[in-house]
Order: sequence, then structure tokens, then C-alpha cells
Amino acid sequence: MSNPIDPAQPWDLQTARSLYNINRWGAKYFDINEAGHVVATPLQEAGASVDITDVIEEAKGRGLKFPVLIRFQDILRNRVESINTAFRNSITEFNYQGSYRGVFPIKVNQLREVVEEILEAGKPFNFGLEVGSKPELFAGLALQNQIGSLIICNGYKDAGFIKMAILGQKLGKKVIMVVEKLEELRQIITISKQLGVEPSVGIRARLHSKGAGKWAESGGENAKFGLSTSELLAATEMLKSEGLGQCFKLLHFHIGSQVPDILTVKKAVQEASRFYAKLFKMGFNIEYMDVGGGLGVDYDGSRSAFDSSTNYTLQEYTNDIVYYVGDVCNAEKVPHPHIISESGRAIVAHHSMLVVEVFGAIEKIRSGNGIHYTENEHPLVKELLDIRKNISKLNKLEAYHDALERKDDAHHMFTLGMLELPDKAKIENLYWDIGQEVVQSFKGQAYIPEEIVKLEDSLGDQYLCNFSVFQSLLDHWALGQLFPIMPLSKLNERPTREGTLVDITCDSDGQINKFIDLRDVRDTLPLHKLGTNGNGQQEPYYIGIFLMGAYQDIMGDLHNLFGRVNEVHVFLDPDEPAGYYVEEIIEGTTIGQALASVQYDENELKRRMKAQIDEAIKSDRMKPSEAMRLLDDYERGLKDYTYLTF
Repeated sequence: MSNPIDPAQPWDLQTARSLYNINRWGAKYFDINEAGHVVATPLQEAGASVDITDVIEEAKGRGLKFPVLIRFQDILRNRVESINTAFRNSITEFNYQGSYRGVFPIKVNQLREVVEEILEAGKPFNFGLEVGSKPELFAGLALQNQIGSLIICNGYKDAGFIKMAILGQKLGKKVIMVVEKLEELRQIITISKQLGVEPSVGIRARLHSKGAGKWAESGGENAKFGLSTSELLAATEMLKSEGLGQCFKLLHFHIGSQVPDILTVKKAVQEASRFYAKLFKMGFNIEYMDVGGGLGVDYDGSRSAFDSSTNYTLQEYTNDIVYYVGDVCNAEKVPHPHIISESGRAIVAHHSMLVVEVFGAIEKIRSGNGIHYTENEHPLVKELLDIRKNISKLNKLEAYHDALERKDDAHHMFTLGMLELPDKAKIENLYWDIGQEVVQSFKGQAYIPEEIVKLEDSLGDQYLCNFSVFQSLLDHWALGQLFPIMPLSKLNERPTREGTLVDITCDSDGQINKFIDLRDVRDTLPLHKLGTNGNGQQEPYYIGIFLMGAYQDIMGDLHNLFGRVNEVHVFLDPDEPAGYYVEEIIEGTTIGQALASVQYDENELKRRMKAQIDEAIKSDRMKPSEAMRLLDDYERGLKDYTYLTF
């Protein structure tokens, strides 16, 4: 449903903040300035603000086409510091005897610039990496170049994976291989003996507790990874029989991504801590408790247990982990382990946003649509004209029902060949006119009937946006994940339209028709009417999609061969006049690169096109000069950006 603001309410920036919830999901990283532009504040209150409109103009000045992804590298640093500070505060408050060492799961965002920025920010905190595949391990080994640096190896492992992990150990890193199934442990022991190295082993326990929300099934007794209680005991016996009990360094558990409810975390931590304590009493001097991922992001700002939100703060999350681990250990009289967490989403989600350009709108009701009415109209048209003329005197709900009935009658008559196209167009136009009048009459009322709410949603415009949902916003399409979305300028003006966003793919699923709201899920987004300049051309209108940093960068596919988008990386710098600078530009996929990814050779494509053009010249279907120009266009076009250019 939509939840429009009262049109009688004065419009100001605070109203705009509340309408789009930016003062809640923005987490003090995003706000609206006096000019009505969205600004980023990468260090929250401690640093400069960056006007997104200025970044857009700089990107255009450097020749970049839209869509453009903007990364604020300082937000990454701030998130790393925030998580480490929160855990340190909790450790001090509860007199916890162990330390905290976080790791960043590379799978959440593998981009080298992102990983390097996180590691650089994490140096004072001994921050490490988590890898779940051989390519991620190869990258992690090269990037983690300090003695004692921590790498947690999750996921199923083969001999090659295990050998590379042991190489890391030989280089002085703390590489811990987490056993996901019992057979893996035998292979780790065998290869370690061959290489003459005692492995550092972690074991993932399959807890009874599991998460909540969209990723709940990744934890619990039926989880894909982890050892059951009996398998866990078998693993400990295997280590003992090989004389490697001292290699059991870490106990791991994971309850799922984006856990919305803190009660889930509390239960899982208590259960896992009990596992740790019992294992320690059995003679295994486990050093680390890895609480996995799950630290959520409040995408909609509702601070609730809704899937796209969290009902807890970062400090509450760290407090509960530290308190309950310590509480169970104290009760069992065992040492406090060092705590590791694998919070990826909470580190990277806020740091990037997508800027998409609106290039048109499909409106249900268009002014000046060229439809004229005469005295000799079809009876259905006359009836609808009469309803529209007298609507101020009629019961609005009844008027809507009558208009809907006439529209349905028209549809059946047209199907049976009893209605001409001009009459059908007039009936549809009048139906939407009446519908708009009815919706307006209910604005500001305490109760709005559900069918009127649905009518309002159906009256919404479709804003045509130059991007691909499948490439840039895969979690929205696949999982229904909500992301904050709003216009980037004109926020000092009241938005007068309600609309959905449709992309440029040829797939009907390529649209966004679910938006964040404090109370429910909105079906439309408040937007401004598209304006035109003095030449009759549409003025630029940009929409921002926020909190995009987790998973969206890497999981998008090549649907329609659109490929990666252009990127700019923004860094704060007090010596710059604007307080920041664009440090790097990464150009998006070209047409030639997208084709090459699906086995089209650029030279072969050119050769084939030239052969066809030569044939067209020989058969006099094209003049040589025209043919060469078109061939030039084709060859140059292979170097172009895959998205539309306006």
C-alpha cells in the first residue's frame, strides 16, 4: 500500500526526511541539505558532507554515463572502527577476559579496493578476512601480508584448498580451517602430516538455534554446513587419536545473514557457549569462539524485527554476545575465549549507492491527450462523462464502482467486436479521470477503504530508469529485499506523483514496485513530475538506491548483457575546496566485453559484419560511403557502455 502525506501539511525538509525515512535508515551517513539535495556524511558528525548532485556533475564532466555507482570509502573505515569500538566497549563493561578479532567475509564484496580499504582501516584492531572458496583464499593470502594476520577458511575444501591454507600458516599467518563435514577433517590431518605442519582447526557446530528472516534456513539442525553433536564428538576423537587435540583452536557457529531479531542472537550465543564450555572441560583448549555473521542492517529504518530491518543497535548486538559468552563461561568455570565475528553486511552495506537516470514516465492520466468528446458518443462513454461531471455530488465509492463496471463492460464488448478503438480509449481515459478524483476525495481521511488504496497504487506512474534490476539489485528481484530509494534533488519541493521504477531490460520482472515504509511496504514511491527545459527537452532527474554495498556488486548477472556499471570512488580530504575528491573511476562493461563474456570474439564479429556490408555494396543495396560509415559505427559501438545514452 502507499502512505501519502497529507497534502494540507506544509512541505519542508523535515517532512521530506520523514517521507523517505532518510533520518532513520541513513544512520547519520545520509541526509538532505538546505538546497533539497541528498548529501553523504561518511564520518557522520565528525567530517564533511558530500552533495551527491555535485558528484553527479563531476562524473558527467569526466564523461561518465549513467547508471553510476558511488562508493564512499570513508564509510567503510567508519564501519570497521564502529564494530571494533562497540566490541571493545562491551568487553570493558562486562569485564570480559578475552579479546575481539573481527574478520571481513570477502564473499559479501570481493572488489579489491573495498577489501584493501577494510584491511587498512582494520590494522589497529588486527582485523582479518574470512574466505569461502579457493579464489577468495588466493586473494586473501596475498592481501593479508602481516605476520599473525587472521584468515578464517569456511566452506567445503579440497586438497588444493587445504595446501594453500597450510602455505599461509608457513608464511606466519594465523589461518584456521573450519571443518564443515567430518570427512574434511581426515583430509586436513593427512595433508598436514605430509607437509609437516600442525594445522589450526576450527569446527562449525550445527546448533538447534537458527536465525529469522529471509536467511533463517541457513542455520538450525537442517543447515547445509556444520557438524551435529555426535559428529562433533567423532571429530574430537579423531583429533585425539592422531595426537592433534591441541590443533582444535576455534568453535564456529552461524545462524544466517541479516538476522532481524536480537532474541535469535541471544539464544544461539548461549547454546554455542555451552558447547565451548563442555569441549573445554573435555581437554580441548579452544582459543576462539566464532559467532559467524548475521549482524543486520536497518534497510527501512523501522528498527523492527521485519525482514528488512533490525530491532537492535550495534552496541546491543555486541553487548549480548560478550555478556552471554562470559556468563556461560563463568557458570561453567572455564576461561573466556577470544571472540571472532564475521560481520560483512554491516561493514559494507552503507558505503555504496547507485545513481540511476530517469528518462521518461508512463502516466495513466496525461494532460492534453488529444481526446475530444461530442454529442454523439457511445452510451458507455456518455454514462462515464455524466459520472465525471457530477462526481462532486455523488457518493465517491459508488461513483468508483459504477465507473469500474462500465470499464469492464467496455472490455467485454471490445473482445466480442462490439466496440471500436476510439470508444475504448475514451472509456479508459474517463475511468482513470474518475479514479483520480475519487482518490483525491479520500486524501487526509482517517480511514481509506482497501480498494481505494489499491486504486491509488494502480494510478501510479511508471518511471523509466536507465539500469538493470538483475545486474544491480539482484536481492530485490530474487528475495524481495527492500532498499532505501529516493530522488536525489528537488527535495525542497513537494513530490506530486506516485510511481514505480521500471528498468531497461526486456523482462517484465525488471521493475521495483515495493518500497520501504515505517508501518508496511509501499507499492509506490513519491516522485516529482518530470520537468522540461526551454528547448522542450526533459530536465535530468536522478534517483538514488542506497545501502547497496553488500552482495549486490558481485551477484548481479549478465541479463541482457548489460554488465557492470560505471563507478566513482569518493574520499574525504579537508585540503580540497569541497572537502572531498573523486579518487578513482572504474569504467563499466563495454558492449565488446559483455559479448566476449559469452564467447563472442570481437574480431570475428567485425569480420562477419564487413562480409555482409561488402555483399550489400556488390548487390547495390548500399552505397560504399554509407556502408563504410555504418561499419565504422558498428566497430566503434563495441567500445561503448552497454547502458542507454541520452
